[in-house]
Amino acid sequence: QLQLVESGGGSVQPGGSLRLSCAASGSTLNYYAIGWFRQAPGKEREGVSCISTSDGSTYYADSVKGRFTISGDNAKNTVYLQMNSLKPEDTAVYYCAADLRFMRCLSQTPRYWGQGTQVTVSS
Repeated sequence: QLQLVESGGGSVQPGGSLRLSCAASGSTLNYYAIGWFRQAPGKEREGVSCISTSDGSTYYADSVKGRFTISGDNAKNTVYLQMNSLKPEDTAVYYCAADLRFMRCLSQTPRYWGQGTQVTVSS
């Protein structure tokens, strides 16, 4: 069974950068769609970005377009989320998740989920 572990979260000042990693085990990520999602206290979960490891298709929420970049390294079985120009409103727990169907990522209903990593943007 696919297992996902996030890392790379932390605290950063506004305008700073972080790179989140989502390492998979139990199965190769080939042919999976991987997504990053976030949830801030008192708010609904939000889809941030998705990538298809099959054809490289990507999706970004409007709130992160131009600032975040999703990428994958099949050799390392890992997906990354590079986050630049971070804002206080990016503060949330970030989760990675995977499903064989890209639409499941877009609809925020992927089958496999990681435990999350905290990102805090504050001066």
